[in-house]
Amino acid sequence: MGDVPTYRVMLVMRSNQNTNLWTDIASRFKLRDTEVHLRGIVTLPPEVSLSEGALQAQQWRETLSRIARDEPSINDNVRVIVDYEPYRRIIEEINALEIDLLLAEWSFAQIAPDLTTFILQSALCDVVLLDGVVPDTTEPVLLSLRGGPNITLGVFVAKAIAQPAPITLFHVTDRQRIAPDLKVLLQNDPQIERVVTTVSNIRDGILREIQGHKALVIGATFYQPDAQHSAASPIVQQIREQTDLPIALVRAYNPETFSYHLPVDREEESVSTRVDRWFAENTFDSSEFADLAKLVDLKQRQGLSISLGLPALNEEATVGKVISILKRALKDDVPLIDEIVLIDSNSTDRTVEIAEAAGIPVYRHPDILAEVGTVRGKGEALWKSLAVLKGDLIAWVDTDITNIHPRFVYGLLGPLLKYPHIQYVKGYYQRPIKVGQKMQASGGGRVTELLARPVFNLFYPELSGVVQPLSGEYAGRRQALMSVPFFSGYGVETGLLIDLLERYGLEALAQTNLEVRVHHNQPLVNLSKMAFAILQVFVARIEKRHGIELLDKANRSMKLILQEPDRLALEMEAIGDIERPPMNTVLAEAFNTLTS
Repeated sequence: MGDVPTYRVMLVMRSNQNTNLWTDIASRFKLRDTEVHLRGIVTLPPEVSLSEGALQAQQWRETLSRIARDEPSINDNVRVIVDYEPYRRIIEEINALEIDLLLAEWSFAQIAPDLTTFILQSALCDVVLLDGVVPDTTEPVLLSLRGGPNITLGVFVAKAIAQPAPITLFHVTDRQRIAPDLKVLLQNDPQIERVVTTVSNIRDGILREIQGHKALVIGATFYQPDAQHSAASPIVQQIREQTDLPIALVRAYNPETFSYHLPVDREEESVSTRVDRWFAENTFDSSEFADLAKLVDLKQRQGLSISLGLPALNEEATVGKVISILKRALKDDVPLIDEIVLIDSNSTDRTVEIAEAAGIPVYRHPDILAEVGTVRGKGEALWKSLAVLKGDLIAWVDTDITNIHPRFVYGLLGPLLKYPHIQYVKGYYQRPIKVGQKMQASGGGRVTELLARPVFNLFYPELSGVVQPLSGEYAGRRQALMSVPFFSGYGVETGLLIDLLERYGLEALAQTNLEVRVHHNQPLVNLSKMAFAILQVFVARIEKRHGIELLDKANRSMKLILQEPDRLALEMEAIGDIERPPMNTVLAEAFNTLTS
């Protein structure tokens, strides 16, 4: 058996900015033993003598030579090409050196479209034109492909720049050809965690899905005029006009011949059937995860850390019991939880004093990220807690539960530890309600049954199987929670469910039966305010999904009816949540400010 040939990558850079990031990306393109040929280009206008590029070329060579000395995989024969059309020289060199892959620093806004077309048509190798530098974050990469010609190269490039973030496959099908099921790709490559399929509105679909991703990898078949919009410019250029995220255009030299489209010879599964299957497969019982030693073993084998956040506002009657039971069972006796933190919303009773006496850290949420300001609300406390909680998995449990039990935590963590594809777990339970002096076995969750579940069924039927979408106990993977917005108040649970569904798909969500939850039921007027805020979140997300505007014409204040023995009146109150951006964007912006 002969020697395996070296895999040759040519990295072409247009500027001396972010050179280390570019060479780092090039080093990830490893197939066999990899050798990187480094080239810098200086492009001059036709009316200027090429000699004017001498100083720039000298500076380039110094930079590139230093990089080559520091990186063993880079061939030390670095070159700088000065020309009016340097890429024609690049193509000649690629073909002469038998380069396997061209990775070029690109700009779809500045480089003429005919030059892009020339590269795609003339390079006798795989081509990756990368516009922008991919940040080293945990946000996923969006991989958009029309069909089969570039599938292997596209996945290869997406994985190289994701490193090791997940990949979302945005699959475009014309429904004209029959091909393998997408599940084959998902099963063979666990880094691809989600698939979105579209048959129309390709450009708009990509622009919608790219939110929350750190880069777009797109097949070269999209570098063609977009017939749907009767535009002269390719879809890639139209996308570049709408986003600043890095875009990698990929073209395989040896296109694959199979068609990569969803099969169309079977009836499309209904949403109802999908929800039924999800309910059967993703609904758990806390008793399934009662063996804490097994959970600890799963946690340690995966190298995960776990945080428990306890939001609180004037809960002196219950907070001590909640902390003592959970801390003893899940941290002291069994090391399942790595940290327990109280997130206080300016309590005026002894809540903070009790928590500190129990030996857990306490943060007042207005003090966290004070530079971004603060608003009232549980959602604000949860959002800000992401900046102080350190775990890979994060669970939140309310502190007003009078029948607290460790299952309220391990029941949420179990699915996350056992099933890597699950990103978010909701708790559900029976909710007794006190009527007069008697406790009825059920009847709690009135806003859930009268508002939330009917509206979910109406507009988001994928979530119609969630038993208690407004429950206050839930857990998720840090990267998922950091990647979505948080509403500041009553709407936080509704917003999280919808946004995580849109981003990760139904299969990434789960729910666990936590048996019975006893807490203080709120008066009807408070529930009315809660419903008013939640309804606004529904409308905001319906606007976003369908591109319509409703809330700008809606009344954001509510007339509350005050009915007392000696008083009957109306009182106006402004009610509505503030939408906080994904925490990963806030922390990244803060880091950039500190390092600039």
